Amino acid sequence: MKDIKTKESKKDIKTLNRAAGLAKVTKNATVRTKDQVQNLSDDGQITPDEYAEDKIRYMAESVAEDTGKVGKETAKRTYDGGKRLYKEIRRTRKETDTIKQTAKSTGKSTAKTLQKSIKTGQRTVKTAQQTAKTTVKTAEKTAKAAKKTAEASAKAARMAAQAARQAAQATYKAAIVTAKAIAAAVKAAIAGIKALVAAIAAGGWVAVVVIIVICLIALIAGSVFGIFFSGEDTGTGQSMQTAVQEINTEYDNKLMEIRNGNTYDVLEMSGSRAVWKEVLSVYSVKVNTDPDNPQEVATMDDSKKQLLKDIFWEMNRISSRTESKSETVSTETDDGNGNIVQTETTVTRTYLYITVSHKTVDEMAVQYGFNQEQKDYLTELLQDKNNTLWSSVLYGITASDDQIVTVALSQIGNVGGEPYWSWYGFGSRVEWCACFVSWCANECGYIDTGVIPKFAGCVNGVQWFKDRGQWMDGSAEPVSGMIIFFDWDNKGSSGPQDGLSDHVGIVQKVENGIVYTVEGNSGDSCRVNQYSVGHYEILGYGAVLY
Repeated sequence: MKDIKTKESKKDIKTLNRAAGLAKVTKNATVRTKDQVQNLSDDGQITPDEYAEDKIRYMAESVAEDTGKVGKETAKRTYDGGKRLYKEIRRTRKETDTIKQTAKSTGKSTAKTLQKSIKTGQRTVKTAQQTAKTTVKTAEKTAKAAKKTAEASAKAARMAAQAARQAAQATYKAAIVTAKAIAAAVKAAIAGIKALVAAIAAGGWVAVVVIIVICLIALIAGSVFGIFFSGEDTGTGQSMQTAVQEINTEYDNKLMEIRNGNTYDVLEMSGSRAVWKEVLSVYSVKVNTDPDNPQEVATMDDSKKQLLKDIFWEMNRISSRTESKSETVSTETDDGNGNIVQTETTVTRTYLYITVSHKTVDEMAVQYGFNQEQKDYLTELLQDKNNTLWSSVLYGITASDDQIVTVALSQIGNVGGEPYWSWYGFGSRVEWCACFVSWCANECGYIDTGVIPKFAGCVNGVQWFKDRGQWMDGSAEPVSGMIIFFDWDNKGSSGPQDGLSDHVGIVQKVENGIVYTVEGNSGDSCRVNQYSVGHYEILGYGAVLY
């Protein structure tokens, strides 16, 4: 394509025209010469000079003719060359046009192909994006499922570890208390051992060792620490548990008698009762170390139960009074014309005040005239390290972290909730079931360590456990120390069931498909209640990681 030059082709065409003109001129000259020679011949005017002139003219004409032929041939060749060149130019132009058209067509085709490729690429990108989104969603679902599985596994592992740790703690605590009890008993047995020296001198080491072991066991059971053996029935049909339950019932009945024996419009209850481990500690020291009539406290019978009741009522007192108050009450009515009319009237209401009060261990030690040794016994029995043993004696709880249960059970019979809602910071009575749970947790140090939240609303308590993955559905079987939440099914202010918690308590234990609980504000008092496992009003449980 670079060898074809349009300008050069134009010049060749001009040369061809000039050659054709020259041939024409030469031809005309030749014709004229022939005519002249013919004229001369016809006239008969041939002379030497004329002959010479004619010869020269003939030669000239011959040369001219030859020259004309050569010019003609040259012109023809030039013409043919120009014609071929012209055809070549036209062919070249056609090829050029064809190339242009091909290029144009190819460009359009290429553009269309490119557009198709772009569209295909876009579809591929969209498909890739969709695939990526699907892959991400699948990965997220898989991750969530894996997370839930991991959380469930971790939770199960924590609960298993918790149970193992609690069992180990219980065993350790029991061993420590037993060791201390043995040490105390050994002190008391020194005098008796001295009396065995003579028997040892007489021989029979094995017999003496057996005698010593039996004596130590008897001394422990017969000491103030024998109270830790009183949870079991030793054949009398009675145990410390049955005696405590009977006294609790008597206490509740007295409260009910006061309420039923008075006519009132408003009931206000306040105060608190002595915790049971304090009552039993005073009972153990007083009965076991009584200088006039000492008795072992490892077993229970009617006479000892009466002694326990006497001490209980000496430590706890219930008082009541009624008071009538005139109050102004505002009422709003419709006057029949769409107007609201406010009316103030004076009414008289009768208030029934029930107050529970109790004496402390120190006050009882003063009342009974305890000496320093007896006071030391009280101090040792009331050590927190013995809480597991107290739970076993009072409530049959052993292999669990039951410190909060022990504290809760010690509040059984308290009415009005004043110690709990006032501790929380309220200036007057509120629905205090959550305040009670928080108070018990605080007594164990669980709020400071973040194990249990401080909450006054049940809904907030539920959310706290759910946020930490420590929530169990109400159909599950709980363990001692868990926090139980209820959703009541009633037509009162808390019902019907709406998926939100209305009440809260502490799981005491689970036996034979029954969940035993300790609840504050149950009939405005602290009570032990029971429900079947999976009861429909149990919303769920807060699994405490003690």
